[in-house]
Amino acid sequence: MATTASKAAAMLLLLLPILLPLSTVAASRAGPSAHHSHVSNNKHRPSPPPPPSPASPPPPAPAAPSSSTAAPLVCATCNATTYYDLCVSTLGADPSSATADVRGLSAIAVSAAAANASGGAAAATALLASSNNATAQAPSSDSTVQALLRTCVAKYGQARDALDAARGSVAQQDYDSASVHLGAAAEYPQVCRVLFQRQRPGAYPPELAAREVALRQLCTVALDIVTLLSNSS
Repeated sequence: MATTASKAAAMLLLLLPILLPLSTVAASRAGPSAHHSHVSNNKHRPSPPPPPSPASPPPPAPAAPSSSTAAPLVCATCNATTYYDLCVSTLGADPSSATADVRGLSAIAVSAAAANASGGAAAATALLASSNNATAQAPSSDSTVQALLRTCVAKYGQARDALDAARGSVAQQDYDSASVHLGAAAEYPQVCRVLFQRQRPGAYPPELAAREVALRQLCTVALDIVTLLSNSS
């Protein structure tokens, strides 16, 4: 019995060096396999989406032309006019004023006045059309007001034509004729107001009253610049 146990112990000692290398090899094979599986899982995992970029703020609104942003020649020219602020805002609204000479500035002022006269004619035409519609619905409507509005349409049209002529005179450096046309253009809308005051007091449309004042001031600015040109020529 002791001899059998001794033989078993001796056999175990002989097999032990063989079994230990086999277990080491098995462990080394299992290690890389598990590591490879971990890397593989990381490789196929989707990356998180990038955070949304913040919305860009809206661009600032353009600043209105003022004496601080106007060209130096615009400010110097407007100093010689009756309505300095109106002159600076009117000329500064045209980008070409930044490089224009005094004659170019006068042409810009005349063009602005002509645009106002065209707007006055359009406003009077719209008022006349509204009055005609009212007459169709109520024949007792005041026909005198309609006649006065037709006169206003004509007078603002004449002011526009006079300003077109003034623009041509400035281009030809005929400043005396330009001054005459500018003076006439400022007076035409006043006929409309005077006729309303005489025939229908209190019925002068506010739209035309505002147009008349604006046109007179724009013509005055243009006339002041043309006078500056005439005195320097």
